[in-house]
Amino acid sequence: MSKFISYLTVFLLLAFFSQLAYSQEDREVMVPLPSINDFTDGDGWGFGLGLGVEYETAYEGSDEFEFEPDLAGGIQWRSGNNMFFFAGEALGWRGLRNETWLLQATLAFEEGREESDSDDGRLAGLGDTDESTEVVFEVRKSLTSDWRYWLDGRLLAGDEGNFLLLGGGYRFGNQMDGSGSEIGIGVTFHDDDYANRDFGITAEQSAASGLAETNLDGGYRSIGINYIYRHYVTKNWQFFGEAVYEHYGSDIKKSPIVRSDYEAEVGIGFIYIF
Repeated sequence: MSKFISYLTVFLLLAFFSQLAYSQEDREVMVPLPSINDFTDGDGWGFGLGLGVEYETAYEGSDEFEFEPDLAGGIQWRSGNNMFFFAGEALGWRGLRNETWLLQATLAFEEGREESDSDDGRLAGLGDTDESTEVVFEVRKSLTSDWRYWLDGRLLAGDEGNFLLLGGGYRFGNQMDGSGSEIGIGVTFHDDDYANRDFGITAEQSAASGLAETNLDGGYRSIGINYIYRHYVTKNWQFFGEAVYEHYGSDIKKSPIVRSDYEAEVGIGFIYIF
């Protein structure tokens, strides 16, 4: 936990000092939220390519942390208040309606878990889990005309269960170009299939690992908070950062896979916008 706090402190300092850099107030973004990338500047094609580094828990429920490099950016095509995008392992559409409703539908691929994700051997005997395909539907509603306050609902439906997030957020600063920062708070729920995908232990896994057989019910999963920062250092270079903390509910903590009652992540990086 002390390492996480140290890296969070470094990230916040970087965010503070980069406030002195460049801004692009004339960019035409769909909504001015830092959590919504928009490389198109109004209409047509937009391309962004970059690299970030994350310091994060090794897997769901882990007490081990690791550094991981990650590609950033994506390809977008926008026509007015509609955008199609490809980013990482996600392909989707988002649209703005009546200036205060943001709708989004995404087809995403979730990475599986491997026994080797734990350097301490905490996953030994549990085997590897396959990648899964997920469809994500999201609705954001701004409570003000400038997206200062907003509410958020997100439903994830996949071949290994369903997941629901309900939350809201606040956007800091007066930038209308998609830069600046925002903070969000959310509560998550899952069905029993989704819960056992991450935290359940079958009879076969129990025999191989020595961990108690575990079958979780659906319901409340966690409460979390995230902070996102985005800033234009030059016309084409964008600095970004994110910090996430998720605290698990009591039912999740009963799983032998859960070695810590929280999951955390800090990431920073740069994107070049063509």
